[in-house]
Amino acid sequence: MQLFKNQTLKVSNSLTGKKEVFKPIKEGYIGMYVCGPTVYSNVHLGNCRTFMSFDMIFRYFRHLGYKVRYVRNITDAGHLENDADDGEDKIAKKAKLEQLEPMEVVQRYTVDFHETLQKFNFLPPSIEPTATGHIIEQIEIIKEILEKGFAYERNGSVYFDVVKFNETHDYGKLSGRKLEDMIANTRDLAAQDEKRNPQDFALWKKAEAQHIMRWPSPWGDGFPGWHLECTAMSTKYLGENFDIHGGGMDLKFPHHECEIAQAEASNGHSPVNYWLHANMLTLNGKKMSKSTDNNIYPNEIFSGDNNILSKAYAPSVVRFFMLQAHYTSILDLSDDALLASEKGYYRLMDGLKSLADVPTSPTTDFDIKAWQQRCYDAMNDDFNTPILISHLFEAIKHINLIKGGKESISENDKALLQRIFKDFVFEVLGLENPQQSDNNSETLSGVVQLLIQLRNNARANKDFATSDKIRDELAAMGVQLKDGKEGTTFSIN
Repeated sequence: MQLFKNQTLKVSNSLTGKKEVFKPIKEGYIGMYVCGPTVYSNVHLGNCRTFMSFDMIFRYFRHLGYKVRYVRNITDAGHLENDADDGEDKIAKKAKLEQLEPMEVVQRYTVDFHETLQKFNFLPPSIEPTATGHIIEQIEIIKEILEKGFAYERNGSVYFDVVKFNETHDYGKLSGRKLEDMIANTRDLAAQDEKRNPQDFALWKKAEAQHIMRWPSPWGDGFPGWHLECTAMSTKYLGENFDIHGGGMDLKFPHHECEIAQAEASNGHSPVNYWLHANMLTLNGKKMSKSTDNNIYPNEIFSGDNNILSKAYAPSVVRFFMLQAHYTSILDLSDDALLASEKGYYRLMDGLKSLADVPTSPTTDFDIKAWQQRCYDAMNDDFNTPILISHLFEAIKHINLIKGGKESISENDKALLQRIFKDFVFEVLGLENPQQSDNNSETLSGVVQLLIQLRNNARANKDFATSDKIRDELAAMGVQLKDGKEGTTFSIN
């Protein structure tokens, strides 16, 4: 299937600040790199939103028939506590606190990362390289940058010369920052005495005696700078020029800006055609923060073991909630928002389930082909999942009208609608059927059926007060009873 030949896709390119028609370097093939986690703690919910955005993008490209090489790294060394190349390595610091080997910390939180993403029904990337597995490649890039005069060595550390680079290139073009303004607003820091300029960043840092993560290099024992790993791994697996680089909005500066500079300094040309950035997730209208206790982890949502939300929510409900907003917009998580998403999710699943049982007719009142194209138009407009979801609910309305005998659908069109619906719901959006993903769905169905039987008994005994109370209480919880000739059925709204 090569749907991409018939689709014109536009993406928001952070490098140009414009929405542009997407044209891969090689027709039918896409190279995509996304900055992965630094594995020193349990994966943050905000990071999950970023990775979910690119999982959706990966899924849509595959649905269109592209062969995608999706590379998402694991940062297991070199990420210091701040962007000024100062402080401890985050993983080494955690290892000291927990009295573990650094690779024990890496293993523990890499496993947590994978398990959490699996619950969200993420597809695994094509390649998941680690920073420590590519030390040699990073050292070779540093040598190239030094040879071309865009870096310098000081006391066993190597720094990228931003001012020198900016003489012939444009440092700051991704984030829209001007080097002159950055210099004017910079305070001299004692920790930066080795640097020629405060804006310079580390390619290689000398490992002091107490630093437990260290590797030999031409400049002495040390460790690579955080920005360098992504340049090394993206170019190794995708080439010196590839299609898409993604990540969170918070990585645009300095991380992605430094990646561009490193690649241009070593290879002589821009590394990426399209830069895509996912926006942040807030909690109850405020920035998520551990220090203010305005924070929640994915497993705390799934289990309900938290003091923020009123109940537990299934992973597919949280995924559906996140996809109801465009990936470039800020999204606020709240109990009310998740409750609404839960109702919407089950309404979507109930509609799909109902479609299997609707009667067919010789003719169809619903223009399925036009609706299908509207779904593609939404996704082709910078992966606009909220518009796609609105079109899916439009189809649900028609399904309910057909079920109620107010519209008709032919057998062939019913099969077509089922296929398209499943493609977008399960293949592109990555949602799971609650009967497959939620272990409580059978229990819920059994409980509702028991209540329906009790209500039927009450009605038979003319105890209408009890009958109405069961109906009304279920409705208040989002369970809608429907009385028909063949008995009572229910749906979750």
